Amino acid sequence: MLSFKDIRQGLLVALWFIFLTFPLLVIKINPIENSVNWRWLNMVYVGSFSFLIYLITRMVMARKLERQKKIKLGLVKEKVAWSIKLFSQPRLYLPLLAAVAVFFLLFPGLFSTYQVNIMITALMYVVLGLGLNIVVGVAGLLDLGYVAFYAVGAYTYALLNMHFGLGFWTVLPIGGVLGAIFGILLGIPVLRLRGDYLAIVTLGFGEIIRLILENWSSFSHGPSGISNISRPGFFGIELSLEMSIVYMYYLTVLMVLFTIFVVNRLQDSRIGRAWFALKEDEIACQAMGIDKMKTKLTAFSLGATWAGMAGVMFAAKTTFINPASFTFLESAIILCIVVLGGMGSIVGVIVGALVLILMPEYLRAFSDYRMLAFGAILVVMMIFRPQGIIATLRRTYTVKGDLE
Repeated sequence: MLSFKDIRQGLLVALWFIFLTFPLLVIKINPIENSVNWRWLNMVYVGSFSFLIYLITRMVMARKLERQKKIKLGLVKEKVAWSIKLFSQPRLYLPLLAAVAVFFLLFPGLFSTYQVNIMITALMYVVLGLGLNIVVGVAGLLDLGYVAFYAVGAYTYALLNMHFGLGFWTVLPIGGVLGAIFGILLGIPVLRLRGDYLAIVTLGFGEIIRLILENWSSFSHGPSGISNISRPGFFGIELSLEMSIVYMYYLTVLMVLFTIFVVNRLQDSRIGRAWFALKEDEIACQAMGIDKMKTKLTAFSLGATWAGMAGVMFAAKTTFINPASFTFLESAIILCIVVLGGMGSIVGVIVGALVLILMPEYLRAFSDYRMLAFGAILVVMMIFRPQGIIATLRRTYTVKGDLE
């Protein structure tokens, strides 16, 4: 049951939200008539909604705490998460997987070119999210400058295409290799850092790369950017704009499948288990004989590899790039994809990328309040499901048979 203290706290929360949103939702300036419109009804809506959400949150949290107490006392059994039920039974997830595969295969034929373009962008963010998931979700290294490797890949293709006429397929592996090299260059000075200090250094690295690209005009063309970048070729056949977009879509789908396969194999490998150990306890990881330096450098370099290749694909898709495409906000969005989807979870990152990238496009009617809704969703997720939409399954090992 709710107490008087909860109601009083709910009123304070409502007042706080009214104060935060007052300039945006209540005040509207009409420059034509030189007047101010006061939308007081919006203030009532914000206050009421905040108050109700807070009370519902308190009720849910109270029930959750009560259930945890009963589980500890053995009065009730712990519920198995729906994600565990789904992915532990092939008869449930195999038909779903087949339906998803058919949907993505037929997507260009079912939807317009505009929708296909949006989906290409979302799938690129899936690749970026899976790459950052290696660093943040698996190895536990908070990287706020991930967009720097994305920029390295994009400018690698743009510059090599402009000066030497190299095509997409030639530059794609080069972008990945250069991304890995820059990942190692970032990893070397931050080997001794962790937590907030690591986040600050990586944030600074991302800003340094962006400022170099913005101010070194003779190298990167500065804020003007680079245009007329070649699209991916198909055995020398001339493709129309619509056909090239469809071709780019299927390339991105293949890139996502390749990324999923490699990242999944990495997580199940020896280095993957070392990453998980590093994330859980760095000191215990070293005590078990794992080389912390090599493990961190491998995580940074492999994560940056996918960002470099995604950058090449981004440059090929847009045919124009400039430093404004690689701001800190991009790093924040990619990090939000990993956190919202579920750190360490491949399926969770895919779902998180599709939700965060597609949702703003399909809610353009609420474009004025898009960032407000974005922040509210993250807050609600952190309260009700901090492990993400689809949490990673904790690995357990069982020994069958009698031990002598």
